[in-house]
Amino acid sequence: MKRTKTTFQTLLRVCTLAAISLLVQTGNAESFNSTELLENAGDNAAQIQSALDKTPASQREGMEFLLTYMPEHDLKSLSSDFLVEHVAYAYKAWQESPWKAEVPKDIFLNNILPHVSINERRDAWRKSFYERFKPMVEGITSPGLAAARLNQKIFPLLGVKYSTKRKKADQSPFETMESGLASCTGLSILLIDACRAVGIPARFVGTPLWSDGSGNHSWIEVWDNGWHFTGAAEPAGDNLDQAWFIGRAAKADRENRRHAIYAVSYQSTPQPFPMVWKRGADFVSSVNVTDRYTDLGKSLPDGFINMMFRIVDGVSGDRCSAPLQLLDDKGQLVFEGASKDERFDSNDHLTVPVKEGVTYKLKVPSESGQEIIRTVKAESDGQLVDLKLPAEKE
Repeated sequence: MKRTKTTFQTLLRVCTLAAISLLVQTGNAESFNSTELLENAGDNAAQIQSALDKTPASQREGMEFLLTYMPEHDLKSLSSDFLVEHVAYAYKAWQESPWKAEVPKDIFLNNILPHVSINERRDAWRKSFYERFKPMVEGITSPGLAAARLNQKIFPLLGVKYSTKRKKADQSPFETMESGLASCTGLSILLIDACRAVGIPARFVGTPLWSDGSGNHSWIEVWDNGWHFTGAAEPAGDNLDQAWFIGRAAKADRENRRHAIYAVSYQSTPQPFPMVWKRGADFVSSVNVTDRYTDLGKSLPDGFINMMFRIVDGVSGDRCSAPLQLLDDKGQLVFEGASKDERFDSNDHLTVPVKEGVTYKLKVPSESGQEIIRTVKAESDGQLVDLKLPAEKE
């Protein structure tokens, strides 16, 4: 009896899939493989069919694109309501944007429409972000400037900041908003979704490991007559293509999988995006964009190198902002500024161009009123000078 029931359920499911497949094929694009799609959706096939049924003809291409390149675990879990609302608001934002005519359809499909950047939790952010962030870009006529303004405004508004104490790297936008803390990865996801919600093409970019071995990093690119980059929660005023990591990006190696720079593509490509927080996962596609970044490095004058400074609090062990002075071997002041604290990316340090081979004197005042003095010789580009402040006695 149990065997008969199982056989009947199997036949019923096959017939149901066949019927749904026939319905899908009546109005599909030639490249839309309904049979394979519904089979991959498994028990969620009815939700996928419902989403297709509810999608207006004017948005059908977008829904089919979203489903065609969707990771299988999303096909098996996302609801019809989620998908229909998401696609509808993606078209709404794109069509209302003053830059719509400047955004090609393929850019819209691959960089505004997607509901996800990497492997983050699938939040229903599209409608709420549209309603919340659309007023911030009213009157702005270029997607690049609109993205820069969002980068300036949304993080203070949401009370979100960079921190290595975030719960996990691959946080969804709502997870980041709930905790108020995020890594460069979580911050990038949040800014990308904010951009997409108001019709700005945006995508996730990163490197598994800087060529100097100092760690990985993530940021975003936005489309404005070509791709331009910015660090999430690291705005450079209204400007794009300015960031602390330009020097490191310029030394990326396109032929080395660990040291290349990749931009995520929702549409499938032969190159998986290397997610260092989820090693071995290959369901996120990417394109290698290293060449564009290696052309951006600013050259130093002959005989100069970059020296970086990191100052750590003697009690907490965290990076802290402390005033410092740098004097050359003749006692002349060559730089005066402050180190960067935990609000900044863990690889983002105060960087000063210095003459190679010169021994400098580093002065850092302490709370006790005494100066900490250390001599450092400029020996190699990207040299990092670490200084730990002494714990003050109570």
